[in-house]
Amino acid sequence: MRLGVNIDHVATVRNARRTFEPDPVYAAILAQMAGADQITLHVREDRRHVNENDLRRLKETIHIPINLEMAATEEMKNIALTYRPNRITLVPEKREEITTEGGLDVVGQEKFLAEYIKPFKEAGIEVSLFIDADTEQIKAAARIGADAVELHTGPYAEAWNAFDWEKVKEELARLKFAARFAKNLGLRVYAGHGLTYHNVKEIVQIEEIEELNIGHSIVANAVLIGFERAVKEMINLLKRD
Repeated sequence: MRLGVNIDHVATVRNARRTFEPDPVYAAILAQMAGADQITLHVREDRRHVNENDLRRLKETIHIPINLEMAATEEMKNIALTYRPNRITLVPEKREEITTEGGLDVVGQEKFLAEYIKPFKEAGIEVSLFIDADTEQIKAAARIGADAVELHTGPYAEAWNAFDWEKVKEELARLKFAARFAKNLGLRVYAGHGLTYHNVKEIVQIEEIEELNIGHSIVANAVLIGFERAVKEMINLLKRD
């Protein structure tokens, strides 16, 4: 299973003092050296952590794929088509949220999204949609021509953190069914949100999931044990039995 390392929260620390360190691009280099398969970053409308300058420097510096999380806006479309990451992942975005709170409503925006992603497809940029583990959303993602879906693991992670093992079992079953359903429709299947060193192992066992995107837990541990070690320890957990 591949690991995408999200560097957003390195930039969160940087921006807390409005300075130049820690540098999220240097963190990406360390992640690459440690064996990460991809770098993920979310350029938000309010630029609360990474920004387009970070994206530009990433393109100039690393040689592993870049996955740009972004809202489906004209501003973000222009940024993505300018810097051309390997993949875009469309996510819902609200200014007041601390972190992404749920999956993209593809069903409710199907016509708009079908048109929105056309320039990316024409440019050879992979299109992924961050969605809840819901069959109607998955079917809509396939209908509009997305290449992949990233299943929202937040509800599973929240249940795990609350030690609600019945809910954990329920959410795992939903994710397993959704992953199989998406794969059968010809979509590539990724997952992420709220995953940690403690709760990731069960997700790793879902065969249809090819990749996990993990940020906060890696960055949080990197503060204590160093970035390369934090990435390597997560990579070890992604090895399937």
